[in-house]
Amino acid sequence: MSQTGDAQPVVRLRNIHKSFDSNHVLRGIDLTVGQGQHVVVFGPSGSGKSTLLRTTNLLETPDSGSVWFDGKEYGPGIEGEGLPRGKARLLRQEIGMVFQQFNLFPHITALDNVALALRRVRGMKRDKAEHKAATYLDRVGLLDKLGAFPSQLSGGQQQRVAIARSLVMEPKVMLFDEPTSALDPELVGEVLAVMRDLAESGMTMVVVTHEMGFAREAGDLNIFMDDGLVVESGGKELYSDAREPRTRAFFEAIL
Repeated sequence: MSQTGDAQPVVRLRNIHKSFDSNHVLRGIDLTVGQGQHVVVFGPSGSGKSTLLRTTNLLETPDSGSVWFDGKEYGPGIEGEGLPRGKARLLRQEIGMVFQQFNLFPHITALDNVALALRRVRGMKRDKAEHKAATYLDRVGLLDKLGAFPSQLSGGQQQRVAIARSLVMEPKVMLFDEPTSALDPELVGEVLAVMRDLAESGMTMVVVTHEMGFAREAGDLNIFMDDGLVVESGGKELYSDAREPRTRAFFEAIL
C-alpha cells in the first residue's frame, strides 16, 4: 500500500515485522518513499508509527523483512534476493531523524551541538565544522543563538537546533517522530514552519505527527496505521474520502 507517483524510490520497506516480547508491533509493513516525497504517518497511540520510523533507519532492527536504501539492503532482508548488504551505521548517516525529545547535549552550545557530528563522524576540522553548523542554524532561524546553551533556549528553539543537527549531515531522507508533541502549543508553529520550508525545498521526508493541519497541507502520501498495519493510504483525498471505516472513524474523532 504505497504511492510514489513518478518519483524515483529512495527507501523501500517490504514485509517488515517487529515484536517486543509478545507485542507484535509491526505486522507486515510495506512502504515505498519516492525522491522528494513527503510521507505523513498518523494513527492512534500504540499503532506502531514510531517503531516504523525507527526500523527505517535501523535504530530498531526488524525481526523480518527488507529495508532497501540506495541500492543496498539492510535488516534481515528477503531470502534469495542477493542484494548488496549495507551497514546500519552508514545508513543512519544518510537518513536523519528528529525525535519527540530534543536530546541535545546540555553542557555545550547550540553551535557545538550541531557541529559535533561533523567533527566526530565526518572528521571535519573545528573551524570548518562550526562554519557549516552556523549556516544550518541560520537556516532554522537561530543564527543569533549560536552561543546559547540548551537551558537558555525555549523548547521550540531546542527542537530547531535538533533539526539543524540532522540537516547538517546532508541526509537524503529526514524522519520526524512527532517533533512537536513535547512543545507548548504556542511553540509548535515555529517548528512546523521549518518543516514546511524543508518540504518546499524538496527534502524527502517521513513525518509521524498528530498535527493534522500540517499533515493535510504537506502530505503527498498519507498513511493511516492501526494495530501494526497500514489500514489505508492515499493522497490528499484521503482526508475527505477515506474508504476504510476505521480511517473514517479516526478522522471523525480528531478533525
